[in-house]
Amino acid sequence: MLQKAQFQRLDRNFQPVGKALSVQYNPAEFTLNKGVQIADVSIPGLDQPIQQFVRGQTETLSLDLFFDTTEAGMGDDASPVTVETDKFYQLIKIDRKTHAPPVCRFIWGATGFPGANLTEQWSSQKRENGFQCIVESVRQRFTVFSPTGMPLRAILSVTLREYKTLEQQVDQIRFESPDHTHEHVVERGDTLSRIAAEAYGDPRKWRPIAEHNGIIDPLDLKLGMVLEIPPIR
Repeated sequence: MLQKAQFQRLDRNFQPVGKALSVQYNPAEFTLNKGVQIADVSIPGLDQPIQQFVRGQTETLSLDLFFDTTEAGMGDDASPVTVETDKFYQLIKIDRKTHAPPVCRFIWGATGFPGANLTEQWSSQKRENGFQCIVESVRQRFTVFSPTGMPLRAILSVTLREYKTLEQQVDQIRFESPDHTHEHVVERGDTLSRIAAEAYGDPRKWRPIAEHNGIIDPLDLKLGMVLEIPPIR
């Protein structure tokens, strides 16, 4: 039985809201892109900088969706393709209740979604059969029109950005080695609580970092500053 790819809106508790949107035609392909941020730590006298892992970057999923309403005719009785495309376009619009675009889950197939089969120490980070996300961009291209200018065929190029709360990430990663001293290079937007969340799995444990590095004002972090992340017990 043919299974259609779907977009399901989620509430604040990440539970389904309303009826899922099924695509008119399954995409021919989709692309996942995941990277990490690496900083150069310069050590005088070395041939090249030391590579310091800073943080993972957000994973994205991109795909093209095809829509066509010409089966209903191309004359006066034609049905505009925007009746279908607007359902997906609205997923990037601001929700008046949350003041942000909705969180969604892209679902296609019952099993085998990329990232659902992680094993060993990565097994806690495997995703459910789908991609929890917000819609980052929608590019609409209309290619066929009725004699009156009504759009009848369209391609939507959609980019989805994976969405996880801090609690979800800490729970999935399950850090096991907070007792190893290492360094962190301060990047734009860094805070001590964010660094503590990455190092210890708990943003509330920022004080040991501040005390170890002699930081009096926790808000006074300088871009490029190298912090030692001390072990905690």
